[in-house]
Amino acid sequence: MLPRAPLYTERLCLRPYEPADADDFFALLHANRARLQSSFPDRLLAVREPTDAVASLRAFVEDWRTGRFYVFGIWHRATAEYVGDICLMPQLKGQAEIGYYLAAAAEGQGFAREALLATIAFGFESVGSQRLLVRCYAHNGRGQAVARAAGFQLEPPSKRMHWFRNSDALADICRFWLVRDVA
Repeated sequence: MLPRAPLYTERLCLRPYEPADADDFFALLHANRARLQSSFPDRLLAVREPTDAVASLRAFVEDWRTGRFYVFGIWHRATAEYVGDICLMPQLKGQAEIGYYLAAAAEGQGFAREALLATIAFGFESVGSQRLLVRCYAHNGRGQAVARAAGFQLEPPSKRMHWFRNSDALADICRFWLVRDVA
């Protein structure tokens, strides 16, 4: 089991959630529900009421213990303000996916890029991932810019997508990859 330790950047503290974070966690999700709905529907469905936030944070502890999911709250170091969330989900064959969101007021300040860079290091060094994935909608220019700024490369559209029933939805999602430098 990996220790539940925070990651620090110049301006941010990424740390595993604690029970005392439930109110802030719920408030951010509630205030940003409409804009996060298309990208994080499962998180929003799981956290509809303040009591759901407590249950979700408890589940994150268990997910961390089992290595299924590593979830960090993003906190501004100077103000101690909760500004968002970033997680890493290990998958098969050394691959892991990273997902992140910020409060609307925190966007455009470089926080997502800063948090993503710290999570990349965590994924490669602590988790031992070999390839990292960031997915975002084609219309999400900011999300794509964050991935590119962190060194991720856009995966060319796959020809196999037409075989899937929901190929229109898949075509709307951009997949960005970063491979561990083994030099």
